[in-house]
Amino acid sequence: MFRPLTSTQLAVDIVVATLCVLVRSLLPFDSLAGWVMLLAMGGALAIRRLSPGLALAIAWFGALLQMSALLPPDAANLAILAVLYSTARYGSPRVKWLGLASAIVGAFTATTYFLFTGYFGSGEPLLDLLPQLTFAAVFTLGGSLAVFGLSWTAGLLARTWRNARESRALQAVAEREVVVEQERQRIARDMHDVVAHSLAVVIAQADGARYARAADPEAVDGALVTISTTAREALADVRLLLGQLRQEQGDGPQPVLGDLDALVSQMRASGLDIQVVREHDLPALPTSHQLAIYRIAQEALTNALRHGDAAGRVVFELVSTGSEVTLLVSNGLRPEHPDAVVDGHGLTGMRERALLVGGTLTAAPDGGRFVVRAVIPVRAVAAL
Repeated sequence: MFRPLTSTQLAVDIVVATLCVLVRSLLPFDSLAGWVMLLAMGGALAIRRLSPGLALAIAWFGALLQMSALLPPDAANLAILAVLYSTARYGSPRVKWLGLASAIVGAFTATTYFLFTGYFGSGEPLLDLLPQLTFAAVFTLGGSLAVFGLSWTAGLLARTWRNARESRALQAVAEREVVVEQERQRIARDMHDVVAHSLAVVIAQADGARYARAADPEAVDGALVTISTTAREALADVRLLLGQLRQEQGDGPQPVLGDLDALVSQMRASGLDIQVVREHDLPALPTSHQLAIYRIAQEALTNALRHGDAAGRVVFELVSTGSEVTLLVSNGLRPEHPDAVVDGHGLTGMRERALLVGGTLTAAPDGGRFVVRAVIPVRAVAAL
């Protein structure tokens, strides 16, 4: 029944209503009913925003009291316009429509009251006054409907504008949340790809160095060099990703197709036997598509190192058919776990990267091997 208002809003409404009552009270009434009507209109004006429904009821009480005492129209009746505005602007759906009904009923009631008091005050026969009463009825009813209806309509327009503004604000918040979530997912994918790949290489090199320490001491030096290089590259990538989280920090350089050779060499140094089938004459691709292909290849090779058959050969293909670029990474499954498939954040991230550039990705066992196939449409790329 009562709307939440700030103390300032409530104080302003009370002060405005009090001033209006004081100004009108400078012209005294001839009867007690006039003073009661003035206080009723002032009270309705004071609580019009706090409780539009109650203000409407009080305004009706004052108007009916005024008519029952046969009082003439008064400046205090202007409070009715503010109350009708408030019912449409601040009221509940029921109060809003009660305000519209009050505007219509009030217009007819006021017209009837004016005609009644005018006829009985003249003392002339009804037939003689009929043309004048008809004109007065049409003019008064039209004017009352216009004034009351415009007050209510103005409140409804203000309510509609407020709702539209709030809707736009909520939509803007939702859009910002979507952008933030997408950025968070992107950084999470990049962080996973960088950390998982680098740690897999470091672990493989550390294990190899430990086993080869006695038989081939020189291999230990090579492994340590690879570990050091990989760790430095991973640290630089992590710093880049963390830097993107700061405000006013631009995007740094990202891996492209030209970095795939270094990636393959790094994975070979970690112990993978990689057979490369690659076309270097690929169509021109945007940086976002090159980054997606690089990250998918990085994750697929990392999974082959971590979960595949280390003794088997890994096939790495990157070819173009003119309308699409296809990346294929195939590795053998471990003999002790031929049906084991790890479907974690890495595979989900690869699928998301392919979808973001308009492509598709499949990753599943096929004939004793685990095959990752990403297809990026070139036509969709050219249209961007």
